[in-house]
Amino acid sequence: MEMQVGLPVRDQFRRRLKVLYIQPGTSSFAGIERVVDAVCTMLADRFSEDFEVDVLYTSVHRNRPTETRGYNVIDRVAHGRLDLMRIFRNVIKSKDYNLVVVPQIEPTVICMAACIGLNRRFAVHLHGNPKREADHLKAKILFLLMRFYFLSRVSHVFGTSPRQLESFKEMFNSKIPQVWVPNPVRAFDLSETTSSAEATGVVTFVNVGRFAFQKGQDILLQAFSQLVKIRPNVRLRIVGYGAGESNLRSEISRLALDGSVSIEHHPTSPQPALATSDVYVSTSRWEGWSLAICEALRFGLPVVSTDCEFGPSDILVDPRLGRLVPASGGPALVEAMAYFCDNLSTEKSHSEFRKTFIDRYSPERVVEIHAQALRSAARAFA
Repeated sequence: MEMQVGLPVRDQFRRRLKVLYIQPGTSSFAGIERVVDAVCTMLADRFSEDFEVDVLYTSVHRNRPTETRGYNVIDRVAHGRLDLMRIFRNVIKSKDYNLVVVPQIEPTVICMAACIGLNRRFAVHLHGNPKREADHLKAKILFLLMRFYFLSRVSHVFGTSPRQLESFKEMFNSKIPQVWVPNPVRAFDLSETTSSAEATGVVTFVNVGRFAFQKGQDILLQAFSQLVKIRPNVRLRIVGYGAGESNLRSEISRLALDGSVSIEHHPTSPQPALATSDVYVSTSRWEGWSLAICEALRFGLPVVSTDCEFGPSDILVDPRLGRLVPASGGPALVEAMAYFCDNLSTEKSHSEFRKTFIDRYSPERVVEIHAQALRSAARAFA
């Protein structure tokens, strides 16, 4: 092999891979946005000799961290679809990126369409449920374009859940290499956790998520209205944000739950709620993974979750972690919540097991998996 004059010895065998991550063009800095930020921060911190990481923001996000990031931030606010495509093309053309990572299927198609003629590799990073996302005409068209034109040009498909990846493979009849890249679960200060049941005798359930149909808070409220009748010493905290808040408040009043259900906003961290609750309950209709469940386990909380596609069943793989109930909730959900009311002291004995279990998804461990996935997708040697 001929050596290149003028390059350091290390660089003659390994050059940094140039990777561009695309942030969703949303308004809130929440699930996907936090995952992308966390992954790119880890890559910049741990693998600065291997990767040059850029992140493109095309919208203004509420609650976006203001601290300087280790990765290179590219801010290009898009005003309409054509402007978005122009931004995609200009930014991706501006540097010889080895890989462009785009979240979700629709944005990937739009991004790849904008870059026709450019010699770039793309990876689709799945975060949600592909079956649920093709529920309107525009999505159906973009999904068809992915299936019959763009998929063959995709380097790799990354997914947050093994079952999610299998579903994508079946749905698109895909032979593209797939890699499970777990979401990193951030650490919290666990020194000030207190049990509401021990302090007051009241068992507190908590739910964290966007106020949206997907998250199924309506399913939770229906079940909780039945639980209160048989276990009056319970409370429910619903933590989050979203356009569905007014509907939630109306439903709470309709079910006469004003005295036992509260809505809380903790925009940067759910710690204040998780640290002072007893049981986590998730009633999502679908998930890609569920960072909320993982973060609850980080606090040692037992979990009751609907067995929706896809994440909960990938996470709750041991009965000491929690219980799965049918996706519709109903009596099985009420029964599971009642069980935790009656067996809370026993369940607390598994708290350390839950904390230890979730350590496998700690950022310092997950970053290795993401780094290897990027190397594979860029067809570079580790």
